[in-house]
Amino acid sequence: MLIRIVAVGTKMPAWVGAAVDDYARRMPPDWRVEWREVRAEPRGASGHAAAWMQREAERIRAALPQGARLVVMDERGRDLDTRQLAQRVAAWRDEAQPVAIVIGGPDGLDPALARDARETLRLSSLTLPHPLVRVLLAEQLFRAWSILAGHPYHRE
Repeated sequence: MLIRIVAVGTKMPAWVGAAVDDYARRMPPDWRVEWREVRAEPRGASGHAAAWMQREAERIRAALPQGARLVVMDERGRDLDTRQLAQRVAAWRDEAQPVAIVIGGPDGLDPALARDARETLRLSSLTLPHPLVRVLLAEQLFRAWSILAGHPYHRE
């Protein structure tokens, strides 16, 4: 199974990379989780969010695996508990196609890109900083694997 996470933004604190790498190392070889960062469009007084998000969407689309199921993270997305996320991941795995999970930039995602998504999910009702979203998503994917594998990491 290939899960590629495409995230807008390239200058994350070192602790983000360390945490994401730690969870990636714990995943079994048949669960490939790849991270692709795409450059955020520079914000300035002379531009507007719609144009910035559109240019970011072009870079996001270029980073998506061919034929991937597109899943976007958005504050208005479906709220799943951990077991429900594990069930979604199992369904993705059973479809035998790559999955691309997209984390947008400071202004969110281009509406056209968001409309193309097969699913829209959220991690929390809380407002989360982008670096923390990456770590939480990495941990939740590892936890989903652990539930599906019967691994004792997840406790109820």
